[in-house]
Amino acid sequence: MPKSQNTRLVSWIDCPGGGQVWVDGTTLFVGHMDSPAGTSIYDVADPAHPQLLTRLEMPRGWHSHKVRAKDNIMIVNHERQKSDAVADFSGGLGIYDISQPAAPKLLKKWEVSGGSGVHRFDYDGRYAFISPTAEGFVGNIVVILDLIDPANPVEIGRWWIPGQNVGAGEVYPWAEDWPKPRCHHPLRQGDRLYVSYWHHGFFILDISDKTNPRLVSGYNTSPSQPHPTHTCLVMPELMAGRKIMVVADEDMSKLRPSPPSFAWVYDITDEEQPISIGTINVPELMLDPTPRPETTGCHQPSEVFTQPILPFAWFSHGLRIMNISNPFRSEQVGYYQPDAPEGFATACANDVTQDSRGLIYMTDRNRGVHIIERV
Repeated sequence: MPKSQNTRLVSWIDCPGGGQVWVDGTTLFVGHMDSPAGTSIYDVADPAHPQLLTRLEMPRGWHSHKVRAKDNIMIVNHERQKSDAVADFSGGLGIYDISQPAAPKLLKKWEVSGGSGVHRFDYDGRYAFISPTAEGFVGNIVVILDLIDPANPVEIGRWWIPGQNVGAGEVYPWAEDWPKPRCHHPLRQGDRLYVSYWHHGFFILDISDKTNPRLVSGYNTSPSQPHPTHTCLVMPELMAGRKIMVVADEDMSKLRPSPPSFAWVYDITDEEQPISIGTINVPELMLDPTPRPETTGCHQPSEVFTQPILPFAWFSHGLRIMNISNPFRSEQVGYYQPDAPEGFATACANDVTQDSRGLIYMTDRNRGVHIIERV
């Protein structure tokens, strides 16, 4: 039986496993982990009875597991997932007109110049802040696209860690046994871009000039902590008089066996000197030093939330709802821990978002989407 506190399941959508879930109005978008399922679009005007409108497919070995939608434009990533991926496809972005959600119209396939494609991204209705591979570079970098004309996106800026651009003669400074640098997830707030960079930490970029992103500061918890930096989510309003950034470490790609990952709370009031002032963790995991399998701990906070209540997708521990009004000491105020989907050993909550009604949508990496309300 599912376990819950201060939550209620509204409905469950039986669909292939998802990487990201997003809601625009009463339209739900699910980016799937594995081909042939690419992106599913649902009508959730009646959240108790979601209706599938359409599903886009992907070729073998490629996935479009991330999706964002705004102002009748949908963007999905195209990324090589498996070594046997079909050769006549390429990584990048799919940009769609979704003025009729049941009939998405492809406006442009934007292609990367080399490598596996685009991983995660942010989209504000004009600019896309993406994490593509690029010819001549080791790993993923930061790229800014201008989509004022969505059918003709234009790259206007890029940024990378010095040493990634080996094609231009930069000396690669990292040991062969250290994970390659990898821009994972850029998130914009105002004229700042908050960029997670996997086992190379996080970076704050000044993008007041989007053609020339400028480094403000960075910090890396690796190798002292074994988990990669996944997401840097800044609170829109001050908390306890401070500017707060929540940094989620993903419970995958561990450097060594360890207890599950968690999230950090950073004070970035002085953005040139970020300092950790707290952590966010599931109570039953907090003091347990036992190494656990991957996908036990933290994955992703909701990028849509009402401060100071922050929902998290916490892999096998499902939905966790955290109150971070005291940034020094967060508190769990609700959860929904589902049963494992049929055929799988555990649940695997991969992503979470909210809609304007306060409903929470959580996708399972293996199968299904849960629609949950707080009670």
